[in-house]
Amino acid sequence: MAVGEEEVEIVTARTDKRQYRRVVLKNSLEVLLISDPDTDKCAASMAVSVGSFSDPEGLEGLAHFLEHMLFYASEKYPLEDSYSKFITEHGGSTNAFTASEHTNYYFDVNVDSFEEALDRLFFIKPLMSADATMREIKAVDSENQKNLLSDAWRMNQLQKHLSEKSHPYHKFGTGNWDTLGVRPGARGLDTRDELIKFYKEHYSANLMHLVVYSKENLDKIESMVEEKFCDIRNTDKDCLHITGQPCTSEHLQILVKTVPIKQGHKLRVTWPITPEIRHYKEGPSRYLGHLIGHEGEGSLFYVLKTLGRSS
Repeated sequence: MAVGEEEVEIVTARTDKRQYRRVVLKNSLEVLLISDPDTDKCAASMAVSVGSFSDPEGLEGLAHFLEHMLFYASEKYPLEDSYSKFITEHGGSTNAFTASEHTNYYFDVNVDSFEEALDRLFFIKPLMSADATMREIKAVDSENQKNLLSDAWRMNQLQKHLSEKSHPYHKFGTGNWDTLGVRPGARGLDTRDELIKFYKEHYSANLMHLVVYSKENLDKIESMVEEKFCDIRNTDKDCLHITGQPCTSEHLQILVKTVPIKQGHKLRVTWPITPEIRHYKEGPSRYLGHLIGHEGEGSLFYVLKTLGRSS
């Protein structure tokens, strides 16, 4: 039985026929179970509270590199890339992304293949082979090369570059051949050793949150999840807490003019706000976004558009 079962909550909204249950496994992994008897696809999403802010100095992009490596194989399923292949062959799709403070892995698949797909999630004894290491560093580098042709990615990295150097926001989070191959090698570091060390240090069950969406009833889903995920290590790792601000008043007064890859003109104004997570139910940013983005008469958009027409 899962730890915290007394906290189980089942919710059925008036317009929502799905059932929900929150459980905490004995290894402190938090899980949200969703039962939908009418679905023709099942899905799962695992969020880990570790991202590029946790990259070691001199190994920029290591968290993102780990995201790539976890797709390859595990002791139970040692054939390389069998996870992605299984999902694709059974009508589904899978992907992942690394953000500043968390990494997310997710997939959807046909109903009759869901249990095996869930079993193939790669958090228990992953194989991070030496052969795959160099290939995936090149894959990360290729991804970065693609981003260099994207104005959005270029502007994002430029903004990070113009922030406080002592704050992790300043880091280059994607990684490339230089940060994951050349520089570590010059310092006598083995990137694969550092990768395994990073995984063991940061990937702890108490920092993971899993959502499972299935056609089965809640009891069946809970039993399945408990069987497949209770063996994930829990090292009671503390979640990373960032202090200080990425931008001082000096950084907020910088005006940058850039030449884009694609032809066009764009004005981008950026400023920090208090983290909205403390007020997620009210969603104040939505109200502000609506006011700023309003296009009616008297709005900022209306004024700028009028000025553009009169010039």
